[in-house]
Amino acid sequence: MDAKQLGAIFKERDIKRVKIGGFDVDGVLRGKYVSLEKFWGVVESGFGFCDVIFGWDIGDVLYDNGKVTGWHTGYPDAHATLDLSTFREIPWEKGTAAFLADFVNADGTGHPACPRSLLKTVIARSNKMGFAPTFAAEFEFFVFKETPESMRAKGYKDLTPLSPGMFGYSWLREGQHADFCHALMDEMSAFDIEIEALHTETGPGVYEVAIRYDEALRMADKAALFKTACKQLASRMGLVVTFMAKHCAKLPGSSGHLHQSLWTMDKKTNVFFDANKALKLSDTARHYLAGQVSLMPALTALYSPTVNSYKRYVPGVWAPLTATWGSENRTCAIRVIPGDAKSTRLEYRQTAADMNPYIAIATALGAGLRGIEQKQEPPPQSTGDASTGDESTLLPRNLRDATRRLSTCADAPHVLTPEFVDHYVRTRDWEVRQYERAVTDWELARYFEIV
Repeated sequence: MDAKQLGAIFKERDIKRVKIGGFDVDGVLRGKYVSLEKFWGVVESGFGFCDVIFGWDIGDVLYDNGKVTGWHTGYPDAHATLDLSTFREIPWEKGTAAFLADFVNADGTGHPACPRSLLKTVIARSNKMGFAPTFAAEFEFFVFKETPESMRAKGYKDLTPLSPGMFGYSWLREGQHADFCHALMDEMSAFDIEIEALHTETGPGVYEVAIRYDEALRMADKAALFKTACKQLASRMGLVVTFMAKHCAKLPGSSGHLHQSLWTMDKKTNVFFDANKALKLSDTARHYLAGQVSLMPALTALYSPTVNSYKRYVPGVWAPLTATWGSENRTCAIRVIPGDAKSTRLEYRQTAADMNPYIAIATALGAGLRGIEQKQEPPPQSTGDASTGDESTLLPRNLRDATRRLSTCADAPHVLTPEFVDHYVRTRDWEVRQYERAVTDWELARYFEIV
């Protein structure tokens, strides 16, 4: 799509304004409205966007250890270019078009801290090897009858869920809240995010959504946009949504799984399928799987980016605790799904709903490609409960350990890029240090009066 084609579409649909933006390391969509006059200039030459979005954390607090940007650089503008193929009309903002941007260096290469540019780099590596990656994303999320103001007043405790009780796959609850379910499915479809399935999960007011598979970059766009759009939709209905990995100690966490396969560049053949092999997995699929399993402990910080991510890593809440794989085994970190020539795939189950889709997909794809390059062989598959294992298979149980392992992983710069890994490690180190300074409610209740 070019500017002339866009102009015709804008006129036909009476577009009056445009929203442009990009995702930061924490998966937050940073953007702004621009007038139509300004937009056409942006299409032609790109635009500047203060690079502080790569120099602060999820709460807009400046890093003290940044290298990409900081006080030492003066926080200049980063150059951004619009990807016109991301054009969407925002269904709930009449007359408003939306586009995603890539942050780039002066020479046109990807900005070292831009997650979308990172994923494009890994996809290009996949294409060079002859593979077109396909992904699908699933998210679980809790819905509350609250507002941002009421949640803050309550200290994010004792919130009122959309519906009570532990009621997974509930036809009843879905029907009782059909207005929310229908709006979610219909508006997301109009926003070019096709939902294949939506159902309640186990817990009060918790839902799971499956976004239809697509090419890796388009899927990352859809998955990242879904979380923002879902929150906007909920707000208009007097509701609040959270994608925290685990918001309540007494309830299961919110997973975020990635289904994946590699196809030939003409997208006609699923490279993972081989009817004559065990589990119908081709040699390529087996090597890809091996790369992911072998690097899983070292790359965990990329899949599980927050301190809260690791509250989900406890027995009995469906989160994998070991670097394992198995056929149709949901206790493993990777579930092999044997199917036919179209449906054979891997489900990456370590990730949770708090993942940054660009970084998680780039990491999963990059680790798999590393396995193919080195012709790695996976360990024996796990049967039964895979939540226990020897020291070599255990996944990090906190962000500090995960960040340390990432910082010393020799393969990580090859899986992603050296510049991104360095920046990401710095941001996670900062995140850990902010948590270590905090005094929690648990500590106050346990120690204030007694010690």
